[in-house]
Order: sequence, then C-alpha cells, then structure tokens
Amino acid sequence: MKYILSLFAVILLFSCQSQKANSKYSRIEYEAGACFGSCPIFKITINPDRTAVLEAEHFNFSKGFSKSEFDKPREGTFKGTIKETDYNALIALLNNLNVKSLNEKYGERNVTDLPTSYLRIQFADGTTKHVEDYGKRGTEKLAELYKFFEDLRHNQQWTKVK
Repeated sequence: MKYILSLFAVILLFSCQSQKANSKYSRIEYEAGACFGSCPIFKITINPDRTAVLEAEHFNFSKGFSKSEFDKPREGTFKGTIKETDYNALIALLNNLNVKSLNEKYGERNVTDLPTSYLRIQFADGTTKHVEDYGKRGTEKLAELYKFFEDLRHNQQWTKVK
C-alpha cells in the first residue's frame, strides 16, 4: 500500500509539473476600467499553476449604484486558485481567440462613458500581447472572454489578503 501511495504521489507531482511546463501562457492578466456608472473596476492575474490575485477596486461585490462608492476605500486584494475546469475553459477561450493575431486597440472613443478593458498575456516563449478595448466590444470572442473574467470574481473561492 505504501508503494502504491508513493507511486501515485510521484505521478501526481509529474502531471502537475508537466501541465505547468506545457502551458503556452506564463501569465494572464485582465483589467476592467471605470465608466460613468457602476461598472466593476478590478484586475485579475492568473498564473499557469492556477494561482490568482484579484485586485478589486469598486462595484465588484455591491449591488446597485451609488456615487458615494468612490469615496469608500477599495474593496481589497484577494488570492485564490482557479478551479481546474475553469482554468481549462479559460485556456480554451484564449486558444480559440488566437491571441497573438488580435489588434492592440479596439473601440471608438466617440462615446465618453464606456469602460475600457485591458488584456495582457505573457507567453512561455517570452513574448507578450496587450489588447486595449474601449467599450469591451472588440470582437464577439473577446466579449465572451471578458464575461468569463467577470464571472471569475463570483464563482471562485477568494481569500482577502489586504
């Protein structure tokens, strides 16, 4: 029994390391900026080992809109580990986007009250891709990705650290 458990532990360790080593993304970062309403303002950073940091500014956990929200301190910094199924879904969304071929900027600034999103990807090969999207309507696939990140704020286990 002891040998079986040891073998299982070794296999588990190697499978975790190979998943991390095989990831073509060394860091995934999404930032949602402010608008003239109650758009959530936050930044989430996800590593290949699924550890994540959520930096929540305003309108992430409150219901409704109040101008006094900006007078309150930021909501906090949270840490967590993205569920494996959600991480795999995120990787599939990114792969489906063909991130390296995306434009660097999307959106027309003719309307002044829309939020801006920022997608920053660091690849395992050392390259990076930054996408700025005013209005969050760059492409349908990008909009789907933004929704996915916004949902992560509520469907993961977060622990407040600051």
